[in-house]
Amino acid sequence: MNPTLTTLPVSDPALILRMRDRQYAADLICAALLHFDLFTWFRDHPGASVKEVCEAFGWVERPADVLLTLCRANGFLTADNRLTVTAREHLVADSPWYLGPYYEPIRDSAILQGYLRVLRTGRPANWQAKDEGRDWHASMLSEDFAKGFTELMNCRGLILGQMLARGLTPLLGGRKTLLDVGGGSGIYAATLVAAHPGLSGTVLEQPPVDRITRAEIERHGLRDRIEVQSGDMFRDPWPGGRDILLLSNLLHDWDVPEVRMLLEKSAEALVPGGLLVIHEAFLRDDKTGPLPVAEYSALLMNITQGKCYSAAEYRELLEPLGFEVGTYRDTIADRGFLTAVKRERG
Repeated sequence: MNPTLTTLPVSDPALILRMRDRQYAADLICAALLHFDLFTWFRDHPGASVKEVCEAFGWVERPADVLLTLCRANGFLTADNRLTVTAREHLVADSPWYLGPYYEPIRDSAILQGYLRVLRTGRPANWQAKDEGRDWHASMLSEDFAKGFTELMNCRGLILGQMLARGLTPLLGGRKTLLDVGGGSGIYAATLVAAHPGLSGTVLEQPPVDRITRAEIERHGLRDRIEVQSGDMFRDPWPGGRDILLLSNLLHDWDVPEVRMLLEKSAEALVPGGLLVIHEAFLRDDKTGPLPVAEYSALLMNITQGKCYSAAEYRELLEPLGFEVGTYRDTIADRGFLTAVKRERG
């Protein structure tokens, strides 16, 4: 087994990841400021709901929710969607201290133009806002793209997976069989199995990523403890009878209907008493932050069909499926996990 999997770092890379994760946030605020004059509208419609905002601007709920969360996290809107003093003074168009002109240089950026489409249609923009590109999900069907993107995720997955493995240690009990759905390179399954000698795992991944997964599992020396099953997580059956099921950095790629479907399939794959682990960047339940997660959600909203969710949103979906939902726990670099146990029958 690769000893790197069990060698823990002593530093937190949060600031390094945040610089990458926040790179789209300014463009989204600029879209709200210069293309929709959102803050002047909120001055005249204090406390408006997401639904009312969508009706006023012709937006779709998912991206509208991401934008309003970003505004609250930045201190521009209160928790009940009223302008703060900062927004009233600097973001309302007829204020003498209005800073809209400062954002004019990025008014027509490629990323911002992508946001305009996402807000109005709900469909993700092109990957990295390239005109000739495809959205992230379609791009992953290309072997070259899949290899590059999987390597990108793999480099952060080592430390995130190690800290997840450590955080889960007191919660695993006697559970032995892990299913990692949409596991990418398999780094999360690998770090969990490496940290817990009694654990074996299966990674469910679609082609062409599955070939990358197998090579990575082999590289880590874990072929005898982790298998890779090829399949589309939406269309194909999942391996059943598992007592741990991991959804790591997966649900944030999808809107609520798809998230609900994945959680339903999770409930089917787990045995009674099985442990579901959702590993993500989580928003606070009141959607006021944290700011790094709200900024990351803005990036996800642009390139995927999803966004970041709160523990409360997951709880609302999980409880009707027969899960006893636990509490959210931080790990490292603005990430953490939520666990839920499938209730025993009877």
